[in-house]
Formats: sequence, structure tokens, C-alpha cells
Amino acid sequence: MAELLHNPAVLAKARAEIQETLGPKEELEESDVARLPFLQAVVKETMRLHPAGPLMLPHKPSETEQEVGFLEVAGFAVPSEARVMVNAWAIGRDPEVWAEAEEFRPERFLGGREVDFRGKDLEFLPFGSGRRACPGMPLAVRVVPLMLGSILHAFDWRLPCGMHPVNVDLSDKFAATLMLAVPLTAVPVPSVPPREQFD
Repeated sequence: MAELLHNPAVLAKARAEIQETLGPKEELEESDVARLPFLQAVVKETMRLHPAGPLMLPHKPSETEQEVGFLEVAGFAVPSEARVMVNAWAIGRDPEVWAEAEEFRPERFLGGREVDFRGKDLEFLPFGSGRRACPGMPLAVRVVPLMLGSILHAFDWRLPCGMHPVNVDLSDKFAATLMLAVPLTAVPVPSVPPREQFD
């Protein structure tokens, strides 16, 4: 939500896609998410810039001087007693892989760029990879787009009085999980008319 409120044009585009796809329907359902490619791209772009776990679980090579697959290009030999920590936050912001790496541009995940977040594409690892991948990935993949789409469909989101989109602080606070350094404050304005009350 912080990225969307910081980028009002992206927020408007996501809401327009939801409204065009759902029409007069009042609630977003899980089956609707597959028909919302821009919303899915927004979620992927958010995971690229702000992975929930910025540092993956430590990995330990099994043999002395084993070549680690994701460091193989650089030619690093990792001793067996070493612990390797992968920085998913830095990978998602690597300017050699991502054009305008610090910019929030969901369009980068549309138009043929098939980047898988399940650990196959090493430039995009928000859930880790292999046996140490996040066990919550299947739940997050289903719930996050549904939740985000639902609140974008039900509410028109605004910033508090006097606050402009450029003032939304997007800096991260690093801990076991990543969070905003300054909590987001947003004002929801209902956009879907309430259901009629029955006596």
C-alpha cells in the first residue's frame, strides 16, 4: 500500500483494472485474481523491492571448497565450514539485472517477462529457493493478491490531510522480517455502495 500511495498513477491503474474486470460485482473472489495481471505484477514488484525475509536462511556447503551455484559466475570457492547468507533485498535491487532497479514499476513483470518467484529465477527470490524456501509461499501467493485486490476494490485510498505522495516514507527497517521504518497511515473511503439493510 505504501508503494501504491507513493505512486498514484500505479494505484489508479490497479483500481481501474479491478473495476473493469469485476464490473458491478461487489466482492473480489479468489478466481478473479487470475484475470488481474496488473494486480499480480504489483504484488511481484512489491516482493522484489520489499521481500518479507531480506536475508535467506544460512546455507552451508557440503564439501570443502564447493562451488556454490549462485556464486559460480563470480568464481567463489566456499569452504565447507562457511555459512552463506543470501541477501534477497540486494538481489531485487541489482541494477545489472533490473533496469531502474529502485523504481516501483510493476510493468516490468508484464509483456513477456516471465520471472518466477518460486526459486527458479535467481534474480527474483522473495521466498528463497530449494529446500529452504519459505513454507508460507503457497498461502502468500493466494492471499496477498486477493487481500490487496479486495481493499483496492472496496476503498478509494487517500493520504492524511496535507500529506503528498512524495512524502510517503518507503525506507525499510531490517529485522528477521522486513517492515516499513515509518508505519503507513492511509485513509480508506468506501467506493462500493453498502448493501441494503433488511429488517
